[in-house]
Amino acid sequence: MAASRQGASDLHIAVGRRPTLRLDGLLVPLQQEPIVTPEIAEGLVLGLLTEAHKERFLKEKELDFSYNHDGDNARFRANVYYQKGYMAAALRLIQPKIRTIEELNLPPILHDFCKLTQGFVLLTGPAGHGKSTSLAAMLDEINHTREDHIITIEDPIEYQFAQDRSIVSQREVSIDTNSFANGLREVLRQDPDVIMIGEMRDAESIATAMTAAETGHLVFSTLHTNSAAQTIDRIIDTFPAAQQSQVTSQLAATLVAIVSQRLIPNVNGGRIPAHEIMIVNSAIRNLIRERKAYQIDVVIETNLQEGMITLNRSLSNLVRQKQISLENAELYSTNPAELRLMIHK
Repeated sequence: MAASRQGASDLHIAVGRRPTLRLDGLLVPLQQEPIVTPEIAEGLVLGLLTEAHKERFLKEKELDFSYNHDGDNARFRANVYYQKGYMAAALRLIQPKIRTIEELNLPPILHDFCKLTQGFVLLTGPAGHGKSTSLAAMLDEINHTREDHIITIEDPIEYQFAQDRSIVSQREVSIDTNSFANGLREVLRQDPDVIMIGEMRDAESIATAMTAAETGHLVFSTLHTNSAAQTIDRIIDTFPAAQQSQVTSQLAATLVAIVSQRLIPNVNGGRIPAHEIMIVNSAIRNLIRERKAYQIDVVIETNLQEGMITLNRSLSNLVRQKQISLENAELYSTNPAELRLMIHK
């Protein structure tokens, strides 16, 4: 398949244009392929589905699932859907090998998070910026270094772990558990040490994650937010006002770290990660309790020696190292004016 041969991250099928790859963040049509007609789209989409998946898709109009392309040993996380009444698909290529923290150019502090025995660690950032890949690297490090029971609840399963020193139980929604909620409700009865929740979707999944962390488990999850401060506010605001005080206290007690990630175009090709890393210390714990998440950036910037870093500091370091352009750094920064001052100091 062209996606795996060319090293694309995604393949898009949509009526009215050629099949399109996402290469280094950019959409590139496959010029040798014909423009997709409604008939071609339907054939391609339905060809990906089992009978059970087909029945569910035709009823619900959209579907998440994993797909193995045997011809070139490629694995995809797929989403099929309708647009303007036509079938369409977005397929995310999952690399067969789980890369290490070093191979992904991730910060060394992530090794420390893999040594924790309890607490709540979140990876955040926009879709398509490597959260699942970074999370897989951390879980696989635990798999190779600790005698633990790792349970994942995913929709669908992305990276497949080869069990080593740990037992790794990967549960896919609709195949291994009837629903995300059911899987979460049962997870604490399955004797886990480490729990990975593919994505925190609602108050129930967030509450389960915090309860698990509170009761002596190490919990990893992801959230589509842009910063540590935004993540904390999003979690608390997910709950009704009457519950927010309790949730705030629980979050302050269980949260260990938030890693917010962006993949930035590298001047030499490919993409390189930039990060905001917040490690919960007493100052940040107090800011969470007092609902002053907007002050967290200041604490991060003044605690670099603890392994924390703001996104702008990470971006400015990459610009100085000539790994990314200033223009791209500004594009991904949440505060470009501050970034420019930081770079020109």
